[in-house]
Amino acid sequence: MAEPTRVLIVEDEPAIVELVSYSLREAGWEVASVGDTASAWTAIGQRRPDLLLLDWMLPDQSGLRFLGRIRADRDFKDIPVIMLTAKSMEEDKIAGLETGADDYVTKPFSPRELLARARALLRRKSPHVADAPLSAGPVVLEPGSCTVTVEGKPIEIGNAEYKLLKFLLAHRERVFSRGQLLDKVWGDHAVIEERTVDVHVGRLRKALGPADGLIKTIRSVGYMLSEKQT
Repeated sequence: MAEPTRVLIVEDEPAIVELVSYSLREAGWEVASVGDTASAWTAIGQRRPDLLLLDWMLPDQSGLRFLGRIRADRDFKDIPVIMLTAKSMEEDKIAGLETGADDYVTKPFSPRELLARARALLRRKSPHVADAPLSAGPVVLEPGSCTVTVEGKPIEIGNAEYKLLKFLLAHRERVFSRGQLLDKVWGDHAVIEERTVDVHVGRLRKALGPADGLIKTIRSVGYMLSEKQT
């Protein structure tokens, strides 16, 4: 079974953390929270989140400054970020967006609205962790039920191969090196070597059966998913 969407909340107001955490967990997401940027940086390094909810006013450093640090880091710069803030002035919103925030929610806010914005952001920036079905040719992957069908028939697929397929389906026609796949599919924390990617690709092709040709090997580079005939 695939892992749920991982969200890190960086917020020092317990009531807000509790409210947001409850709403996101009800949606089936995995939620962690910290109250300052130092703890947030440690948490991101230990386990990269799929989404960051970042408060503007934090005890050790402003969320805006922390966001700048994330966007300047090669490993973390593409993490989707929604800023949570009591600041509603237009210039504050512009400052947040120009620093690299993907969206901006002003307190007080509705947890339902936040969840809707989070889902929309993930569909836009990280479709491999969104809830919408993904497909290519005869293959359909349903994130909600964590199932894959080929020509309408469900197939047996391991967790690692499921995650790999989900990522490749979300980024069709793009070539990824083994190192990129390790980072983006399993994360830096995963105990897995580059050559193991080849093993998972082989298992994925076997699971896909008649649709195995969707997974292309790009010599000396890596792999891609493509419906084009080569």
